[in-house]
Amino acid sequence: MTNLPQCPQCSSEFTYQDGAMFVCPECAHEWSADAAATDEAEPQRVVRDANGNVLQDGDSVTVIKDLKVKGSSLVVKVGTKVKSIRLVDGDHDIDCKIDGIGAMQLKSEFVKKA
Repeated sequence: MTNLPQCPQCSSEFTYQDGAMFVCPECAHEWSADAAATDEAEPQRVVRDANGNVLQDGDSVTVIKDLKVKGSSLVVKVGTKVKSIRLVDGDHDIDCKIDGIGAMQLKSEFVKKA
């Protein structure tokens, strides 16, 4: 079985090739094989901290601003060190676990690389 790309519209893995085009049977999206090759060559999203340093999975960061925890009376204080971050897609692009608070997501603009 050949390794066909997923549908760029709905991420379906049931795509098939029809001549020079790829077709998705779930959403009926059609795209050319040339477009699929350029999509795979796109660079990964780069996440930067408040100082402009590039962040990667596993880095340690320090919080630069008091952050209220939504739905709680807890506050993440300035200078709190967060170890082993994981980068995720979305508005809050850092997934982490903070001692005394638990698992939460942070925005990269409120941290600096430690």
